[in-house]
Amino acid sequence: MTSSAPGNADRHRPVLAARFADGPRVAVSDHAERRLADWLAELEPAQAAAIGELLDHPFARAILLGIAEFSPYLFDLVRADAVRLVRLLRSDPDQHLAALIETTSRDVFAASSEADVMHLLRRMKSEAALLIALCDIGGLWPVMRVTAALTEVAVASVQAALRFLLRQEAVRGRLLPPNPDRPEEGSGLLVLAMGKMGAGELNYSSDIDLIVFFDAAAPTLAPDIEPQPFFVRVTQGMARILQQRTGDGYVFRVDLRLRPDPASTQVAMSTDAALHYYEREGRTWERAAMIKARPCAGDLVAGEAMIGEIAPFVWRKHLDFAALADVHDMKRQMQTYRGQSEIAVEGHNVKIGRGGIREIEFFAQTQQLIAGGRHPELRVRSTLTALNVLASSNWISFQACDELTAAYEFLRRVEHRLQMIADEQTHALPGDVEAVERFARFLGYADRAAFARDLLHHLEIVQGHYAKLFEGDDPTGTARLPDIDYGAGPDDARLLEHLAALGFKKPAAAADTLREWVAGDYRVFRTETTRSAFIEFVPALIQGLAKADEPDRAVAAFDHFLQALQRGGRLITLLSQNRDLVALVALVLGAAPRLGDMLARQPQLMDGLIDPRFFGAMPDQRELSERLTATLGDADSYEEFLDRLRLFGQESLFLIGTRILSGTVSAQQASTAFADVAEGIVHTVHGLVTGRFAAQYGRIKRQETAILAMGRLGSREMTASSDLDLIILYDFDEDHPDSDGTPSLHGAQYFARFTQRLISAFTTRTNYGVLYEIDMRLRPSGRAGPVASHIKSFAEYQEGEAWTWEHMALTRARVISGPPEFRSRIEAVIRAVLTRRRDRAAVAADVADMRGAIAQEKGEGDLWDLKHAAGGLVDIDFIAQYLQLVHAHDKPDILSVSTREVIDNAARLGVLPQAAAETLRTAVRLYHDLTQILRLCVTDKFNPDTAGEDLLRVLARAGDAPDFSSLEARVKETQAEVRRVFKASVEGN
Repeated sequence: MTSSAPGNADRHRPVLAARFADGPRVAVSDHAERRLADWLAELEPAQAAAIGELLDHPFARAILLGIAEFSPYLFDLVRADAVRLVRLLRSDPDQHLAALIETTSRDVFAASSEADVMHLLRRMKSEAALLIALCDIGGLWPVMRVTAALTEVAVASVQAALRFLLRQEAVRGRLLPPNPDRPEEGSGLLVLAMGKMGAGELNYSSDIDLIVFFDAAAPTLAPDIEPQPFFVRVTQGMARILQQRTGDGYVFRVDLRLRPDPASTQVAMSTDAALHYYEREGRTWERAAMIKARPCAGDLVAGEAMIGEIAPFVWRKHLDFAALADVHDMKRQMQTYRGQSEIAVEGHNVKIGRGGIREIEFFAQTQQLIAGGRHPELRVRSTLTALNVLASSNWISFQACDELTAAYEFLRRVEHRLQMIADEQTHALPGDVEAVERFARFLGYADRAAFARDLLHHLEIVQGHYAKLFEGDDPTGTARLPDIDYGAGPDDARLLEHLAALGFKKPAAAADTLREWVAGDYRVFRTETTRSAFIEFVPALIQGLAKADEPDRAVAAFDHFLQALQRGGRLITLLSQNRDLVALVALVLGAAPRLGDMLARQPQLMDGLIDPRFFGAMPDQRELSERLTATLGDADSYEEFLDRLRLFGQESLFLIGTRILSGTVSAQQASTAFADVAEGIVHTVHGLVTGRFAAQYGRIKRQETAILAMGRLGSREMTASSDLDLIILYDFDEDHPDSDGTPSLHGAQYFARFTQRLISAFTTRTNYGVLYEIDMRLRPSGRAGPVASHIKSFAEYQEGEAWTWEHMALTRARVISGPPEFRSRIEAVIRAVLTRRRDRAAVAADVADMRGAIAQEKGEGDLWDLKHAAGGLVDIDFIAQYLQLVHAHDKPDILSVSTREVIDNAARLGVLPQAAAETLRTAVRLYHDLTQILRLCVTDKFNPDTAGEDLLRVLARAGDAPDFSSLEARVKETQAEVRRVFKASVEGN
């Protein structure tokens, strides 16, 4: 590769190391110094001396120490190639990057194999990533030069990969290019860069969003070649070259899901089909996405022509104020779903949170959509360019332009520095103060307080400008009509006009329902007080329902809810006094009938929604315990005690479920919350039953009982519909095996009957239903074994008789109730079993056999059976359990009940490749996000064809997809990637 030798450096443009103007603030600690010194000591003396000399420049040492202290990813790049580091520190960065791209592109075109191409591109990406990071951290390049450099590398990578593949096709005679050195010219294959790549604004660890089209009448295809299979194969090859992980890493993750209807279309689609789609079905979010679309590879002339043909879809002839409401609705849903409705520091998402990057982008894009049809000067791709043009054209003030530009540049710097830590596509600040303190110093601040001041200043300014545009009175120009008769029915033109202005697509149907409400013939309106309160509430209610994703469906769902209500006066009063909850209740009713039925049966569940704590942090175990104690405090009888337990459990399920739907908790937070509730209830029931049972039968000397949680409760990965997988363990003085009660019970009989009483407390149906279903099949010997096990028997069984699958299940075992000393003894037994040495091949064979048996019994072909599908949750769980069983003897730190933590531990300990770990982390997050929704909203198998639009929309938001089709495509891709990791990790051994 071309490099800048120190002797050739331009005298007027000093080498990189001498031009640094800033750097991280490393705390007084010898940790980073030691790491750097240890690495330098491992190098050849000449290399160490060269680096030492370069580190004498101001800021150079601080930058390398900061990398050693704060960024595992960048420090790995530094340590991987000392010669490369010297080359970069001696270079002129702009010249070096240009030469690096040019040389790599030339070498790729001449390469003889795909493996060589992949190696060359990955080597270029690593060198460019380190160079760009040094220029960013060192204050040498402004942030938009950084984004441009990242985009240059991405564009060159796509072009090089595509040109190599087309050259190969020409060699095979499938393509007949007029210019063999540029086989893409005239090929009819066009690649559009979307999003930040299209705008030249890529972030540091960004995916690249591409759409690939082809001309079905492509003139350079050989006569006997079918266009679609040919171009699909080339597109798949390009994506594989760029994103497949090898020993050299990857180039870019490629996302092809912004194409029309990605779940049903191939990765390359014809231009005719695409234009037909955009003309007939294109949505506002696709129009907004197309603002940034730019031909980046393939047939660039055809690409520009395609952009021209799509232009009428993007740019409307008239001022398009409807786009304002559409785009704000997209942002509001995304923001509300992800729980980013308030400005914060810890945990704040600088991309989609309040005052974040997305608000600046939407601020510009929306006004471009509104007026770009009549004002061509607004049709620009770059966010900052758009702000400047909007100011110059008097759409916004120059003050707004300057303030938003400063905020955008600041937030992009924060985003880049976050992603440099571990090369992860993250946008959220750390969740605790200490971690933000470390991050602030990596960003060059003296402490958290200084960083927080700047961050909050910019977030608040952005939020203020965004609110003025989107959240003022009547943003669409359709003022609310006064004096509406809501009971007039569908023949009243004023009512229909009002409902249409609110966003109802079927105003006549909504008016008909409203007439029935006002007539008050529902059972819930038996009392005049309730009926009067409801009629007074109707105007606010209909405006609240209009804010739902699908207003017409929300009205229908609320009507069904009213019909099911037995008594609702208090509920209606609560809603009328807390009108912001109406849209949330509409979401619950439309997407999760299970929760809606609970609310109809027990309107008091609404109390939790108006608690100021509802949208705050999820309660921890201590707070839940206090609430549970307060709930049970004055129960007069055992039956009332059980009723109150069930009511507490259902209220907790309802509140957590509502927060899942609204997106104000993550799947992981919800999983933990469900588990905390269950654990608190189990512990309470355990204590109650122990006391009541002892009052009847007495106690055995030195008796102890403990409850071992298995499965989803053990791993703290519960959903709304999870059973409790439990094992009951006990011990006692075997010299005195009889209880001291009347009647007396003997040893194992005592604990068997105690366990049956315990199970009954959970499963007996009362006025408030069943508390939890209990599954005890994971106990020793399963259904054939005793319902409770002596700890010695348990230990002997696990040591000598248990199957591999039982030890896999044991990786999730967690004692959730029992005396501390007994708990420690049980944990020691479990750890001893899990850390014994095993035959790796034998365990791999057992795991593979078990996975095959489950596939045969449950099937693995249903994409939406996220647990059992090939590449689904079972695959990931089995990988984690297999890795623990075969490595825990030598690396006990791998052990954890949490699948996520096992993946992290395995990657950190070097027993799982980083690439595989990233695939599994992404998949676990996606599957858990979707599973929480599905378990909450669907009682049978999920079928997208029969699911309601509300549910499909909630699922798409949960999966960070613009629509359900894109989500479906993402799930398919993720399952294929996970299955590959499963085969490599388990079946490959």
